[in-house]
Amino acid sequence: MAKGIEIREAHFPGRAPIDAYGNGGFRFADMSHRGSILCLPSGIHGWDKEEGTPLTVADLQRVLDEAGEIEVLLVGTGREIRPLSAEIKAALTERKVRSDPMSTGAAVRTFNVMLAESRAVAAALIAV
Repeated sequence: MAKGIEIREAHFPGRAPIDAYGNGGFRFADMSHRGSILCLPSGIHGWDKEEGTPLTVADLQRVLDEAGEIEVLLVGTGREIRPLSAEIKAALTERKVRSDPMSTGAAVRTFNVMLAESRAVAAALIAV
């Protein structure tokens, strides 16, 4: 019996620096991913978020689920810096996670430096 194409959630099960970004995606670990990503202690996950749409607490649920292993969340908000809502800041603060919104490019560079320093960093990166 023939099976159709199996679509699986995009997930790289490890920590890796981001080698490149732009053209609607990211390159890391000799792979490329089209779309936004979450870089978490559990690995790099595809993230269904587009530039210009407001971030919600629900968008960051996976981050909140892993908050015990995260000290700092870098939020790459696209080409422009967009502030996080009071609701998101409160949810992160409640779990003792500091947050820092910035452009996606700045977030990628900062993530790579902090990762190289073995810091407990995570990143939510909206593709540009």
